[in-house]
Amino acid sequence: MSRSERLLTLLQALRRHRRPVSGRALAEELDVSLRTLYRDVATLQAQGADIQGEAGIGYVLKPGFMLPPLMFSEEEIEAFVLGMRFVASHGDPALRHAAEGVLAKVATVLPADLKAGLDGSTLLASGMKQAGERIDLALVRKAIRSEHKAIIAYADGAGQASERTIWPFAIGFFEKVRVLVAWCELRQDFRHFRTDRIESIAILDERYPSRRAGLLKTWREKEGLQHHTDRN
Repeated sequence: MSRSERLLTLLQALRRHRRPVSGRALAEELDVSLRTLYRDVATLQAQGADIQGEAGIGYVLKPGFMLPPLMFSEEEIEAFVLGMRFVASHGDPALRHAAEGVLAKVATVLPADLKAGLDGSTLLASGMKQAGERIDLALVRKAIRSEHKAIIAYADGAGQASERTIWPFAIGFFEKVRVLVAWCELRQDFRHFRTDRIESIAILDERYPSRRAGLLKTWREKEGLQHHTDRN
C-alpha cells in the first residue's frame, strides 16, 4: 500500500468512528506500527484535517474536512483515468476539452507515486466516429442543467420529419451514437432522440414543471435500469 493510499484509508477509518479511537486500534486496522500511525496522523493534521486527541488517549476527526483531490487509491486512479479518457474520446468538443483539462490539473497535484499510476495507466478508451451532429450539445447540456424546455426538428430512421416540444434531462454517450433522453409533449411519454437526427433545436425560456432528478428516476424505473447507488 502506498503512503497516499494509507493516508486515505486512515482518514476513512477515522470517519467511521464518532468517538475517540485509540492509536493502537487504528494501527491494527491499518496493519501498521504505532510509530507509523502517529506520523500519518500528524501528516493529515498538517494538511488541514481537524483530528483531535493524542497518543495514549485516542483520536477523533471533527466534521467538515474535505478530502483533498490528490487522495486517491490506485483503483480510483484507474477508474478516473478510464473515465476521463472515455469522455475525451466520446464527448462533444466542449466535454473533450474539459476532460483533457481535468487530467492535466489532477496530474499537477498528485504525489509522485500516484502520478506514475496516472501517466502509466494501461486502460484505454476507443475513439468514436463522429456522428455528424448539426446541434451544439453544450447548449443541450446547459438546458438539461437548468431544466428548460426545448423545441426540436427531428427526422426518425425512416426520414419522417416532426417538430417536438421536449423536456431534456439526460444524454447517453454510446460507441457510435449519442442519444438525448427527454419527455415528449407530443407523445406524452419518454422518448429517445439520436442527436445526429436532430435537425435543429431551440432552447425555450420556459422551465419544465418536473425536476430533472425525478424524470430520470421515473425513466430508469420504466426502462428497468438500476442506478449504481441502488446496488450498494
